[in-house]
Amino acid sequence: MAAERRARLTAARLVIAVLVLCVVLVAAICVGAADLGWDRVLGELWAQVSGTRSPLDQREADILWQLRVPRVVLAGLVGAALAVAGAAYQGVFRNPLADPYLLGAAAGAGLGATVAVVFAPEARTWIVGPIPLAAFAGALAGVGLTWLLGRSATGGGTAILLLAGVAVAAFLTAVQTFVQQLDTNTIKQVYTWMLGGLNTSGWQDVLITLPYLVPSVIVLCLCSRLLDVLALGDDEAVSLGVRPGRVRLAVLGAASLATAAAVSVSGLIGFVGIVVPHLVRLLAGASYRVIVPLSLVGGGIFLVIADEIGRTVIAPAELPLGVITAFTGAPFFVLVLRRNRGKLR
Repeated sequence: MAAERRARLTAARLVIAVLVLCVVLVAAICVGAADLGWDRVLGELWAQVSGTRSPLDQREADILWQLRVPRVVLAGLVGAALAVAGAAYQGVFRNPLADPYLLGAAAGAGLGATVAVVFAPEARTWIVGPIPLAAFAGALAGVGLTWLLGRSATGGGTAILLLAGVAVAAFLTAVQTFVQQLDTNTIKQVYTWMLGGLNTSGWQDVLITLPYLVPSVIVLCLCSRLLDVLALGDDEAVSLGVRPGRVRLAVLGAASLATAAAVSVSGLIGFVGIVVPHLVRLLAGASYRVIVPLSLVGGGIFLVIADEIGRTVIAPAELPLGVITAFTGAPFFVLVLRRNRGKLR
C-alpha cells in the first residue's frame, strides 16, 4: 500500500513538472528580441492547432518558427540532457557533487567536438556525423581519466574525485585550446561555443540532438531503480541479483552520450547537473526513481528560463548561456558543498 502511494505521488509530481515545463516553453516562445506580441504569438499557436487565420505575417511567422521555437525546444533538450546526466553520475559514483562539468565529461566532449570542427568543418550539418560521436568519445575519456586518477590517489573519496575532475578538465581544456590554434579560422567559432549558447540554433540542431538523447534517456530511466540498489553498496547489490559493473557501464555510457549530445550543439554549460538534481532531492526525496525523471523535466525548465534571461536581460545583445548558469550554479555549488561537507573525506 505504501509503495502504491509513493508511485502515485511520483506520478503526480511528474505530471506537475511537465505542466510547468509546458507553461515555461510557451512563455519563452512568446518573448524575444523581435517584439511579435505575446497575444499574437498565442494566436499563431492556436491558428496552427485550429487551422484558423494567423495574426502574423510571413516574416514574423518565419522568425517564430525558424528561429525562436527551435531555440526554445533545443534549450529544453540540452537542459534535460545535462540534468539527467548529472543525476546519473551522482548515482553511479555515490557522490552528491558529481556533474558532467566537474567530472571532465563536458570538457572531454568539448575537446572531441573541437577536433571534429577543426578537422572536419563540413560535418557540422550532419545529423549522424563525427561531431556528436567525437564528443561522445571525449566525454567517456574525460570521465574515465577522472575516475582512474581519483582511484589512484591515496584514500580516494569524494574530495579526491572532484580534484581529479578539476585537473582533468583543465588539461582537456588546454588541449582543446591547442587544437583550435591549429586552424585560426575556427577560433571565434570555438571560443563562442566554449562560452555556451544557443544563438545560432535551428531545427537542424534539434535533429542532431534527438538521435543521441532519446536512447540515453531511456537507458537512464530504466536504470534509475538500479541506482537506488547501488546506493546500498556493491555487496548488497550483488546479493539482490544486480551486477554493479554492468549497471555502471550502462549508466556511464548513457550519461556520457547525453552530455555529448548537449555539448555538441550548445557548447560548455556548467552547473545544470548539480543545481537541478539537488533541487529535486530537496523537493521530492532521495530515490533515483524520482530524481532521474524529475531531473529530466526540471533540467528543461531550468535551461529554458536561463536562456530566456540571456536573450532579454541586455537585449538586443545576448549573454552567453554558460554565464547565466554560472551565476546561478556557483553559489548553489557552495551551498551543496556546505551541506555535504561531512561526506568529503
